[in-house]
Amino acid sequence: MGSVVRVKQDKTAVVEMVWKQRHRLYRKQVRRVARFYVHDPENQCRLGDLVRIEETRPISKTKHWRLLGILERRQVAEVRPIDLEGDAVTVVTESELEDAVPDMDEDIDPELLGLLVTGNDDYEDDEDD
Repeated sequence: MGSVVRVKQDKTAVVEMVWKQRHRLYRKQVRRVARFYVHDPENQCRLGDLVRIEETRPISKTKHWRLLGILERRQVAEVRPIDLEGDAVTVVTESELEDAVPDMDEDIDPELLGLLVTGNDDYEDDEDD
């Protein structure tokens, strides 16, 4: 028994079996992982499913196991890291901004400072025209 971790290939699923074993010398539990390439002729496995497999004749270079049945269907959220980063907002307070900007001889325009703090992207620099 193991759980399906990848189903990108046609008629193939990668099943991972995880167990814990006590280290002989240090007596600490060690996580052991075995990955099997499983023949899934009907592409019925989905990510996260709990499946039963059995060893069989070599089907390809790395595939030596076949799918006997799906014991339990599991739902796995597919979230890419880029989706999570898009929602992140950086908030900078006025005091942090003043600390980050080095001291200058002339004061910063308060209107410009307000736009920097609020993060207004519509501001256009009229002096470069």
